[in-house]
Amino acid sequence: MRSQRCRKVPIRDRGVFGIPPAGFTLIELLTVIAIIGILAAIVIPTVGAVREKAQRAVDASNLREILKAAQIYAGDNQDRLPDPLQISQAILNTPELAWKWPGILAKHNLLTDPTFYFSRNDPAFNGVYPTFIITPSAARDSLHPSFTTDRAPSWAFVGGVRMSDPATTPVIWTRGLQPDGLWSATSGVYKDTGGFIAFLGGNVAFYPNTTNQNPASPSPFISNHPGSTSETRPVNVLQAIPYNAAAPQNSARIYVISPPTGAGGMVGSPGGTLATRGP
Repeated sequence: MRSQRCRKVPIRDRGVFGIPPAGFTLIELLTVIAIIGILAAIVIPTVGAVREKAQRAVDASNLREILKAAQIYAGDNQDRLPDPLQISQAILNTPELAWKWPGILAKHNLLTDPTFYFSRNDPAFNGVYPTFIITPSAARDSLHPSFTTDRAPSWAFVGGVRMSDPATTPVIWTRGLQPDGLWSATSGVYKDTGGFIAFLGGNVAFYPNTTNQNPASPSPFISNHPGSTSETRPVNVLQAIPYNAAAPQNSARIYVISPPTGAGGMVGSPGGTLATRGP
């Protein structure tokens, strides 16, 4: 009986120990790619959400530290928190009054780290932190260009607040808050999802808005009208900061630097926006 000859496998087609290697079919390859795509679609948004949540925790911590520094400053300056109108250009030269609020703290060596004023979540943040707040010099009378040039701090500040004002007085908050109590989708640090508010009493919390649409979660603001009760909840923050009825021009002001694009009608201005009388 004739012996059956074994087919010889060319050397280039042999695997380990002379066994021909197994390959993937096109369907198997496409299946693996599809599975990887599905896993990526699930994991990547989750990682992004976790990263953003972690950065918000950093932002809240930074906001508390800024508030503490402002309160310490007030203890040595006649009960007054930083007020850009009280510091002349000869003492602290800045391109806009709004920059004086953080500049005052830095000049008094209370908070000299510029990273506290910028959130990595902020669309206006260019990814590079400034070098200094104050330009190094013997006089220490000017803000450093890296802090102010083409920059927009992630916070809005209130000037003209005293430690004797109500503990519910808002002092600092996430940039982008609008008169209607919503955060701007274009100028908001977290777009229109909300922002942090730091109050004079030390409370710092995140609010999706400051409206009264949800009775279970009303506006956190208390009216600055002396005849109002704690149940009078204005939506506009201008009606919650100190208001001087006898001399309105001496009322508190909101200072904020608009981002390079998408200012979005937020409350405050580089030169300061005066408080208005609440309901």
